[in-house]
Amino acid sequence: MHNLPALFAAILPDYALPLHGYHGVVHWARVLENGLRIAEQTGADADVITLFAIFHDARRVNEHIDHDHGLRGGELARSLRGSLVRLDDARFDLLYEACRLHTNGLVDGDPTLQACWDADRLDLGRVGITPAPHRLCTDAARSLLPWAHARAQRDEVPRAVLEAWGVPAPE
Repeated sequence: MHNLPALFAAILPDYALPLHGYHGVVHWARVLENGLRIAEQTGADADVITLFAIFHDARRVNEHIDHDHGLRGGELARSLRGSLVRLDDARFDLLYEACRLHTNGLVDGDPTLQACWDADRLDLGRVGITPAPHRLCTDAARSLLPWAHARAQRDEVPRAVLEAWGVPAPE
């Protein structure tokens, strides 16, 4: 398993946005929880999902349109590969592609890619968007939609996840 506090210590000093903003660590934590629930039903790779939750928005430069942020997140993961990111080539390729393509609206692909994309889409309620069931990749995500959307709308803080990551929760 990865040393997540050390990973966050490497990522957060260069994070350009508010730590607890729309695309910040609370969102990442909900994406993780969404993704792990999807993985329980689909068999998707929980380790890749965990790293996707952390990297997919880690290099955004604004809270609005930022077309290359997923690619930059994937490149950040690549820069930490071998030290703080330990995945074999096939699993790293899934992480990289999940980050790079997560805003493209794709629904077909490897089950781990689908779980990553769905985990992020299920949290759209934080910005006032209700995820459309037909834009989700998996039946697992569609079944989680009411639960995840309610959490996103009320900006639920997954405190246990943040604590495990060594990241302060919002006050």
